[in-house]
Amino acid sequence: MPTKIAVFIPTYNAAYTLPIVLDRIPQEIKEKVKQIFIIDNASEDNTYLIGIGYRDLKGLDNLQIFRNEANRGYGGSQKRAYQYAIDQNFDIVVMLHGDAQYAPEKISYLLEPLEKGQADMVFGSRIAGLPLKGGMPLYKFLGNKFLTAVQNRVLEMNLTEFHSGFRVFNCHALKKVPFHLCSDDYHFDTDILIQFKCRGLRIMEMPIPTYYGKEKSRVNVVSYGLNVLKSTLEYWIHKHHILRSRKFEVDSA
Repeated sequence: MPTKIAVFIPTYNAAYTLPIVLDRIPQEIKEKVKQIFIIDNASEDNTYLIGIGYRDLKGLDNLQIFRNEANRGYGGSQKRAYQYAIDQNFDIVVMLHGDAQYAPEKISYLLEPLEKGQADMVFGSRIAGLPLKGGMPLYKFLGNKFLTAVQNRVLEMNLTEFHSGFRVFNCHALKKVPFHLCSDDYHFDTDILIQFKCRGLRIMEMPIPTYYGKEKSRVNVVSYGLNVLKSTLEYWIHKHHILRSRKFEVDSA
């Protein structure tokens, strides 16, 4: 039976970049995947209407656009997306941001390990792909390196980064982790990665190029960094049986 693949695009105020991202998805991917679905997180611009217009203009029957009536947060949109992917019986779901900072042309490249059964989660590592040449600000590069070093030490892992938003999941693996207990904020990405580690699921990273445009980042880097460290510490405390965390219980899914 063919593998059922979906591409999930989280968006927030992405009216300008969304058509660019959709245009850049290779035609072979558009034909291969069962569905491309957008979750607009209560944008203040016309992102939702742009998505509908693009679908109608291009005649993409497998493009679906959903809208959160209230802002659920970056993590909240992922929770909705992964539950939807599970409910629709997809085998694999790709997360591709709608802000054009990740290359849609790399979808096939990141899909390959999952299609071959070599991984349960794959993410594109910008740090392994010359991020400064791609325009990553120096302070973000240094912050990423610092957080990654701390997380590798605490989690006993050896990743080049933990903070990429270009990810591919095996939906059967998603069923095994309580992702609904992860943060609704940006550090959802850290939470779910730790959950996969707790479950003993296979995590793989692959180098990808970095693209930083002129769009202003909505991530408060100080708040984000502190939340990442907090989640990492929460795992350490849980692991050493000091204080239980339901989020990281392997039997909580």
